[in-house]
Amino acid sequence: MNRLLKLLLIFTFAFMSDMQASTIIVCNSCKVKSIKEAIALASDNDTIKIKKGTYKEYGILVDKPLTIIGEEYPVIDGGLKGEIITVISDHVTVDGLFIINVGTSYTSDYAAIRVKKCKNFVIQNMVLEKLFFGIYLERARDGKVLSNKIIGDAIEEYNSGNGIQLWYSKNILIENNYIVNVRDGIYLEFSDDCIIKNNVSANNLRYGLHFMFSNNDIYQGNTFESNGAGVAVMFSKKIKMYNNIFKENWGTASYGMLLKEINDAEIIGNTFEENTIGINIEGSNRIVYKNNNFINNGWAIKVRGACYTNSFLSNNFLYNSFDISYNSNINDNVFDKNYWSNYTGYDLDKNGFGDIPYRPVKLFSYIVNRTPETIILLRSLFIDIIDFSEKVSPVFTPDNLLDKNPKMKKIEW
Repeated sequence: MNRLLKLLLIFTFAFMSDMQASTIIVCNSCKVKSIKEAIALASDNDTIKIKKGTYKEYGILVDKPLTIIGEEYPVIDGGLKGEIITVISDHVTVDGLFIINVGTSYTSDYAAIRVKKCKNFVIQNMVLEKLFFGIYLERARDGKVLSNKIIGDAIEEYNSGNGIQLWYSKNILIENNYIVNVRDGIYLEFSDDCIIKNNVSANNLRYGLHFMFSNNDIYQGNTFESNGAGVAVMFSKKIKMYNNIFKENWGTASYGMLLKEINDAEIIGNTFEENTIGINIEGSNRIVYKNNNFINNGWAIKVRGACYTNSFLSNNFLYNSFDISYNSNINDNVFDKNYWSNYTGYDLDKNGFGDIPYRPVKLFSYIVNRTPETIILLRSLFIDIIDFSEKVSPVFTPDNLLDKNPKMKKIEW
C-alpha cells in the first residue's frame, strides 16, 4: 500500500510540474529580446522558443532544466568572443539553432555548445559554422547528440578544434550527424558505453573518428571519407565496429582505420575502399574481422607486429595492390574462408573452396615495407618471379600464414 501511495505522489508531482511549466518567447520585437534574459526569467522545465532572427550573444549559461527551441533556425552569433552556450544542468534540450563565430583560443577549448557535468540532455537539429570546437561533452552522461550539421573551415591542426568531442563521458548516443572540415570529426577520450551511429565524417584534417582509452563503444553505419586518415582506435577494449564505410582516405601516412593496442574487439560488415591502407594494425589482440570488404586499397591489411590470436573470417579481398603485409615470420592469427581476387587455385570437388591454400603475404610486400622506393616495380615481371619463389618456399614470411579454405567466389551477405 505504501508503495502504491508513493507512486501516486510521484505521478501527481510530475503532472503538477508539467502544468506549471510555461513558454517564453524570444524575438527582436518581443518583450524578451535575448536568450540570456529568457534563461534568467525561466523556471525549471520551462520552454524557451527563439523566433527567427540574429542574436549577438555568447557566454550563454543554461543552469536549469529547460527546453530551448529555435523556429526557422535563428542565428546565434558569438562574434568570435568565446564559448556560446554552456549547459551545466540536467534535463536540458537544445534544438534547432544556427550558431556561428565561436571564439578561438590556444588556452581554452571554446565550443559552440558545451555540456558540462550533467546528464539526460539532448542536442539536436543544430547547424554550427565558423567554429573552433562544435559540440563538447565534458564529464557528461546519458545524453543524445542527434542530426546536427557541423561545418568547419579548418586549415591547420594547431588552430582548429573537433566537431564532436567527448571527454570522460558515458552512455552517449551520437547519431545522424554530418561533420566536415574540422580537425577530428568525432573525438572520444575516456568515454565508455557510447553508440556512434549513422554519422558522416568527411574532409577533416586529421581523423574522421579518433578515440583513446574508451571501452565498450559501438560504431555502426558511419561513413568516414576523404579525411587525413579515416579512424584511429587506440588503447581501448571491447569495441564493436559494424557496417561502416572507410573510403578514399589517401596519403603517405593514411589509412581507413588504425588499430593500436586494441583488444577483444569485433570488426564486422565494414567496407574499406580506396584507402592507402585499409586497416593498419599494431599491438592488437583477440579481434574478430568478419564479413568485411577490402576493395582497391594499396594495402588491405598491414600488420606491424605484436598482434596475436586474431581471426580473419569470410572477408572479401578485392583488387588490392597487397592483401596482407606482415613484418614478422611468426604467426598465430587465423585466416579462413576468405575470398581473394588474386587466388589462382582450382576447385575440383566443386565445394566452393579452393583445393590448395592461399598464401596472402607476398615477398614483394615484405620488400616494400623495408625499402618503400621499390614500389615502382609493382607491376613488373621480376616481382611475379620473386613472389612465386616465396610461395613455393617461404623464408621471409610466416609459413603458416595461409587461408586453407579460400572461397572461389565473392562472398555475398
